[in-house]
Parts: sequence; C-alpha cells; structure tokens
Amino acid sequence: MANSSVEEPEIIFKDLSADDGDQVPMEIESLCMQCHENGTTKLMCTRIPYYKQVIVISFLCDHCGFRNNELQSGESVQEFGTEIVLNVKTKEDLNRQVVKSEYASIEIPELDLVIPYKSQPGEITTVEGVLMRVKNGLEQDQDRRIQEHPEAAAQIDQFITKLMSFATLEKHFTLKLNDPSGNCYIQNPNPLHVDPRCIVSHYYRKLSDNKILGLSDDNDEEEDPKIVAEREWKSYEDVKQEVLRFHVDCPGCGAPVETCMKPTDIPYFKTVIIMATSCDTCGFKSNEIQASGPTQEYGCKLSCQITDELDLARDVLKCDTCNMAIPELEIEVGYGALSSRFTTVEGLLQATKEQLEEQSRFFMGDSAVDADDGTNKRTMQNVLDGIDEILALKRKATLLNGSHG
Repeated sequence: MANSSVEEPEIIFKDLSADDGDQVPMEIESLCMQCHENGTTKLMCTRIPYYKQVIVISFLCDHCGFRNNELQSGESVQEFGTEIVLNVKTKEDLNRQVVKSEYASIEIPELDLVIPYKSQPGEITTVEGVLMRVKNGLEQDQDRRIQEHPEAAAQIDQFITKLMSFATLEKHFTLKLNDPSGNCYIQNPNPLHVDPRCIVSHYYRKLSDNKILGLSDDNDEEEDPKIVAEREWKSYEDVKQEVLRFHVDCPGCGAPVETCMKPTDIPYFKTVIIMATSCDTCGFKSNEIQASGPTQEYGCKLSCQITDELDLARDVLKCDTCNMAIPELEIEVGYGALSSRFTTVEGLLQATKEQLEEQSRFFMGDSAVDADDGTNKRTMQNVLDGIDEILALKRKATLLNGSHG
C-alpha cells in the first residue's frame, strides 16, 4: 500500500523571532586567519522583516579568541541599483535601522568620509551604529600609532572628535547609501507618510556596477549609447507596429534574457512604452511603463471620488514622478514609491496595501520596536483595514494623484 502522506519541502529560510528556539545554525570547522588554527563558523538562514532573506555568518576561534560576524543577502540582485540620502537632524534619525549589503558604499560629505564597497561586510545596524563602527576602526592600534607616528595619530584624534560631534547631534550631517545590488534600506519612522528627510532613488546600473556584482566579464567594454540607440531603435512609426526584443542580463541571476518593448496608444491620452522582462532560469519578472515624449510644461493634479464599482474600474496611468494620497486614511505616497504602472484604481489601492504590509513588519513583527501603548501597530492596522473597506465599497474615499506632467 502506497504511503499517502506527502513529504513537505524543507524550509531553508526561517522567520527571525526572539522567541524561536528552533533555529539551529550549521557549524563548519574552518581556518582562523589570525593564528592559523581551526575555528568554528556558524551559518544560519533567516528572514528579517522588510529585508527578506539573509545568511548570518559567525566565526569564533577558541585558540586566540578571534571573532568575526557577517551578514550576506539571500536575495537575488534587484533590477535597479538604489541610492538613499538621509539628512540626520534628530535622535530619531540616529536610531533608524540601516540594512546594507557588502556591495554598498557609504558617504558622509560633511566629514569627507567615503567607505567604499566591499570594505565592510553586509550588516543590519543603525545610523548611529555606522558612526560608531568608523570610530572603533580608527581607534584600533591608536596607542601604537601615537608612539610611531604622532602626527598621524593627532589627525585621527581630531577626526574622531569631529565624528563624535555628529554622533551627539552637535552638528547635522548627511548619510548617503549607494548599493548597486539594490539590497539596502533605511527605515522610515512613519511609513504612512513621505519621509521628509530621506530621499530614495533607483538607477540603471552601469557596466562598472555589473562588474562589481559579477554580472559582467571584466573584459567587457561600455558600448557607445549612440550606437546602441541606432541599433535598437528604428523609425518611430515602424516601431509602433512590432514588439522590439533586445538581449540583456537578468538582474536576478545574470543569465541572458530578452526584454520586450512596445509603444502603445492609450485612448484620450498619449503613446506610452511598455517594457517587460521574464527570466526562465530564476523566475524573475519585471514590468514597466514609460510615457513617451518630453516632460509637459505644467504639472497636473487629479482627484477621484471612490463611491461605486465603476470608480474602482477606472484606468490609471501612474508615472515615476507621480505621488498619491488618500486624505481619509491620512496616507501619502511619494514620488517613485510604487513605480510607473498602467492599472486601475483598484489595482493601485491593492499595490499600496501590499507595500504598506511589507513595511509594517517593522511595526507589527517580532523585531518591531513599538511604543508601550502599541500606537504604531494600531495605526498601521487601521490603515490596512481602511483600504480593505474602500475596496469593498464600505467606505467612501478620495484618491489624489499629482505629477510633473
């Protein structure tokens, strides 16, 4: 008689929880780079709220006491690189959580400080933790340096003093985080509103970025943009009649894939360009819409009252420079937060809800740091419930959209 039970697949990445004692790390005997004796490396795959899958690595040598901790992303490389600029002005800004991979570079212009990529391992820390790590690194061997190179030691002491003036907020400063892999994040204390002191932007990676990530060969050379444009673009009228296909490397796994692109006309509006990429190797999928033609002379602001099913079925074209607000729920979504898309009012509300649920893990998950009265959790849950009520037409609302034209 055949066994009717179905064996469930093994769970590799488990949710990070302070109360979970079932997460047993994998132990590997490995060489200590300090004393060249054998130490122990522990590996654990886990999920961290918002940052998704990571691999935590910890090394300990019982012979010399050397320790090393590191975090590596378990996620695939994102479609775009990410740059985050934070103006640090308050204690709350110093306590913001920072997630970065080993490919991220950090810059503080006011200190003339640049930490290049791969000079530090990936980690989850705070803005204050970034400053303290720099301070601790500079203080290493400072006693020996005072004896052998007193002038250099004096300059380092001056730099540390200046650094601590920023850490104590005697002076405001700017923290820039640039990660070509796209796996970086700085926490927004109030995810229901646009962050007034933090700007997040995404960019297409250059060939040099792909070389850093190992997605391109070191001998590859950048093509002339004019040659690429002449090769890929035919006359505009001919292009509108066919789907263009051009070969690119998958942002997720680096395998060769095809990106499909086709202009199409939206009734009563204008021509837009639809681009789609799908990778059969890793399952990565991407869809993007870009408005054709130049930026309009004036921006525009649209308001829609959601009262019945016809309102939910209205077509919506949202560009990268468009923000969105729902006054009844006190929600405001900034530029580029939901990316460009051609959808419906219902689809836009669903996408907004999904993004808020993703961010709410910082406020509603096991690792959340909330006020004693649970205000953040209740507020977030009320907003999510409010969106469900609007989608079910149990609650009337106003959808506001504004862009640069």
